[in-house]
Amino acid sequence: MGVIENLLAVIVVLGLLITFHEYGHFWVARRCGVKVLRFSVGFGKPLWSRVDRHGTEFAVAAIPLGGYVKMLDEREGPVAPEEQAQAFNRKSVWARIAIVSAGPLANFLLAFVAYWVLFVYGTTTVAPVIGDIAADSPAAQGGLQSGQEIVAVEGERTPSWGDVNLKLVAAIGANGELEVTTRDSETASPERHRVPVSDWLVRQDPPRPLATLGVTPWRPEMPAVLGEVLDDGRAQKAGLQSGDRIVSVDGVGIEDWMAFVERVRDNPGKTLALRVERDGERRDVELTPATREQEDGTAMGYIGVGVQTTEWPERYRREIRYGPLDAIGEAVGKTGEMSLLTLDSIRKMLVGLISPSNLSGPVTIARIAGDSARNGVESFISFLAYLSISLGVLNLLPIPVLDGGHLVYYLIEAVRGRPVPEAVQAFGLRIGVALVGSLMLMALYFDLMRL
Repeated sequence: MGVIENLLAVIVVLGLLITFHEYGHFWVARRCGVKVLRFSVGFGKPLWSRVDRHGTEFAVAAIPLGGYVKMLDEREGPVAPEEQAQAFNRKSVWARIAIVSAGPLANFLLAFVAYWVLFVYGTTTVAPVIGDIAADSPAAQGGLQSGQEIVAVEGERTPSWGDVNLKLVAAIGANGELEVTTRDSETASPERHRVPVSDWLVRQDPPRPLATLGVTPWRPEMPAVLGEVLDDGRAQKAGLQSGDRIVSVDGVGIEDWMAFVERVRDNPGKTLALRVERDGERRDVELTPATREQEDGTAMGYIGVGVQTTEWPERYRREIRYGPLDAIGEAVGKTGEMSLLTLDSIRKMLVGLISPSNLSGPVTIARIAGDSARNGVESFISFLAYLSISLGVLNLLPIPVLDGGHLVYYLIEAVRGRPVPEAVQAFGLRIGVALVGSLMLMALYFDLMRL
């Protein structure tokens, strides 16, 4: 069932992103007087198509990993004399720049709208209150203490743990000090801490900002009571049910959920003797965790269960909500922040600060899309916005075959007053195809390694 949900979620996500991207090209092309021959979502054989009154074929194709807008162009075939004025290559260089730019800009616009909806609708998040500080860690050396709330990192406010993680990840490669601002209560004055760092998070796969900082988030006590039990998981096959409380494992008492998680993770493939309480009665259950290999090569046990939801105290909750007008500025800021973070991450990957194994392909995107959909509308919309920004940024990279590569050619043409020679464009296209193809294969390889 999880595979089907992931597949449906990724089809919805990629379908939306591709449609918006290609519609940007289509909409501007029409307004610049260019005849559009085909608008396709997906590659390969069309599963559905229709032709509108302008002669444009709209199609949904079998392979949902991209799309394209095919325009009338004399470089791709003969054009009737009466239609030459509608050919893409006959338009001014600035019209062609507008058409090519419209796709990525549509992705940024989609992200902006998604964030605006989230800010207006409102989200409830958990305050980033510190639970434990590891001894001799950067956090301990910087004077951070248990019970403090992290309100800013490097001067940027952090109303949630997600924001804390983003700000810490944005500082990858830092040397010297990170500024972390905390407060002891909502009424207390903020206190700035200088946290010493060296080659911060460099080549961590994946980055573990909180663990590296030496901070464990505060959590309410979570009893070892099962919540969701996945179909065909080891827990379900052993007879465990939602609501079961784990009393002991191999005769050792289990005080809370994390103690149970540690026992399962540390014993992949080993049969565990569980004492379980259900409806006031205790029973014995034998459970053998499945084995999952982590990215560092170590084995971890898992059984396919989640913890029963625990209510967070009101003082640890933060509601983020803005009026429709204020949300516009917040959405613009969030879109810009995530765009710069994506661009900076690409730069750091190129210079070796971030491992290329962090690249994600269709398999990882499908898994995250499914997880975000299962976690609720807020999580799904946030993921959609982030992926839309990533698609927009990547398409603007100056690589021939991508929109950014075409923009480079047209900007050179605008400066020189004549087009870049066809031979140069053809050579660049071959380089671009090889580069993008290599990146896609690399991302797919790392996808499969994560399975």
